[in-house]
Amino acid sequence: MRLYNSLTRKKEEFIPLKAGEVRFYSCGLTVYNYFHIGNARPFIIFDALRSYLEYLGNKVMFVQNFTDVDDKILINAAEAGITPKELSEKYIEEYYKDAHALGIRDATFAPKATETIDDIIDFIKVLVDKGFAYNIDGNVYFRTKKFAEYGKLSHLPMDDLLIGARIEVGDEKEQAVDFVLWKKPKSEDEIAWDSPWGKGRPGWHIECSAMAKKYLGATIDIHAGGQDLVFPHHENEIAQSEAANEAEFARYWLHNGMINIDNQKMGKSKGNFFTIRDILQEVKPEVVRFFMLSAHYRSPINFSYDLLKSAENGLERIKTCIETLEFLIANRPPLLRGGGIDEVDDGGVRFSEYKSRFLATLDDDFNTAAAISVIFDLVRDINTMASEASKETLQTALDLIHELCGILRILPVGAATGRPQIDDEIQKLINERDLARQNKDWAKSDEIRDLLAEKGIVIKDTPKGTQIICN
Repeated sequence: MRLYNSLTRKKEEFIPLKAGEVRFYSCGLTVYNYFHIGNARPFIIFDALRSYLEYLGNKVMFVQNFTDVDDKILINAAEAGITPKELSEKYIEEYYKDAHALGIRDATFAPKATETIDDIIDFIKVLVDKGFAYNIDGNVYFRTKKFAEYGKLSHLPMDDLLIGARIEVGDEKEQAVDFVLWKKPKSEDEIAWDSPWGKGRPGWHIECSAMAKKYLGATIDIHAGGQDLVFPHHENEIAQSEAANEAEFARYWLHNGMINIDNQKMGKSKGNFFTIRDILQEVKPEVVRFFMLSAHYRSPINFSYDLLKSAENGLERIKTCIETLEFLIANRPPLLRGGGIDEVDDGGVRFSEYKSRFLATLDDDFNTAAAISVIFDLVRDINTMASEASKETLQTALDLIHELCGILRILPVGAATGRPQIDDEIQKLINERDLARQNKDWAKSDEIRDLLAEKGIVIKDTPKGTQIICN
């Protein structure tokens, strides 16, 4: 497997530090509101990459943090008349609701900044003791000029970094590009913790370095996030981590491309800001996941409801193929002649070749767009051969689609197609309806159809019998 490393700006063979074990850190959410469509992209992409790494046989230790103390949290909590903790806990809970709907699994560890304060303080102490950090009246800054490799991730010279530096706590710093590690409160009632430098709270960048070291060690395999985090956030993480730990921080840096809304940059001032909660009122969550994975992760992606509709149509092609296969398998007698299952030649579809192509696309910088194209090719060929294929071949095709879709987790959560389970009672009703149709008792047939619909079972009458479809 080869991944594009933002640090070296080239594709490199992925070799974890320890064979069969991947230490993976991905930047999480600042929890002051529902997460938006831009947040959703890295959450989905790196969840899918984690899934593929596990499919390849690796044990993946995946860390995604929550920033639960931040200026926006303090402001929104004050406006809502609740404590910062109450606000952050609310939106952590809401994060999980939306993430689970999108098929995003929980991280192995999901640390909160407020629960890592002691580790953060200890981390800053090391930097101060080594001369990489300095205290000015309770604000502690990282001294970037002492870290010779500052700028190696963003590939920008120091002069450019100085121009683009974000002034985080006034103009008291030695250099504009120095960044805050610990900040004193702006008012007496602002949330703060005791530290060697006085009461205060951590800066944004330091929490990720402290968390990564605590849960994954001084050197990790993969660090991921959006392209907007390259500078200053990830650049600063490298500087403070490598200065403190005297070891390489992350061996592979992965960054996803940004999202535009109807070809414009997303922003509340432009009226084109969409939370996932808003979007899920209009479309099914599996469509959003499928849409995100239908483009290569490093490419920018344009979001619109028209494009979501196209993604929905594409996903429906896959689901319809699965439903057709399940129906044909249930109604076709087994093959009596001999022959191997994997390479059965009904219709000329060679399933192992599709699997090889699919895996090759993911091994090439996790190209999910190309992988989904392989699935569409497979669906096309299955649709061509299905009517004449043996039961065994149909089952092989169905198993393969499930396997490939399962790697990316692009089908609805909890079931292959989202179809309700068919128990004995439901099957009995279907049989009674089939009998009523044979006897041309249309009133009875319609009555049973309505009863099935009340139970969440939607059926379709076909020349070959009753087909159960997704509700």
